[in-house]
Amino acid sequence: MAIFAHPDDIEFSCVGTLARWAKTGTKVSYIIITSGDVGIDDPTINQENAIQIREKESREAAKIAGADEVIFLRQPDGLLQATLELRRMLVREIRRFKPEVVICGDPTATLASETYINHPDHRAAATAAIDAVFPASGQPTLFSEIEESEGYKAHKPRKVYISTWSETSTFINIGDTMDIKISALKAHQSQMNGWDPPIWGMSVRWFHRSIHI
Repeated sequence: MAIFAHPDDIEFSCVGTLARWAKTGTKVSYIIITSGDVGIDDPTINQENAIQIREKESREAAKIAGADEVIFLRQPDGLLQATLELRRMLVREIRRFKPEVVICGDPTATLASETYINHPDHRAAATAAIDAVFPASGQPTLFSEIEESEGYKAHKPRKVYISTWSETSTFINIGDTMDIKISALKAHQSQMNGWDPPIWGMSVRWFHRSIHI
């Protein structure tokens, strides 16, 4: 299960890894917390239309990567907060899907580099994801109403991978799925702004921090 803030976050970060797993038969779920409705820099496109565009792009990108499902939580884009309600929503999805592994962003990354400030939605999504994984999703007495109303029992993922820029402990070679990553990324035409990334122009490794829980 990949949990990220915006429709293109998975493609820019960990889709090469997810596609590699999907090729071996792994079931893959995308949880996209917002629909990216303020992420199209075009005043002629309102937020309702932006939602339609970006959700369609995400579904196409997920299909290219071999993901089994795409779930949109439709939380406010650009205003995301790691609230208890968002944690409950993520706990529900974890208990429903029962992932062995969760991939999310780095909640501690604010100044990712000298030229990039990490989006606050990214940090909020990552914080909410980690808090949902541990301890909430595995504790039956937390959010017990989920089991009572829907039958989804407590579930504890075995591992968390954090896509990050530093302090890495796991290096995943995505040379075999780089073409899939690029194709999935290009599905987000509203975000490309004419950029046409070639395979040879991208790194063949994506860095993760691995956390055993």
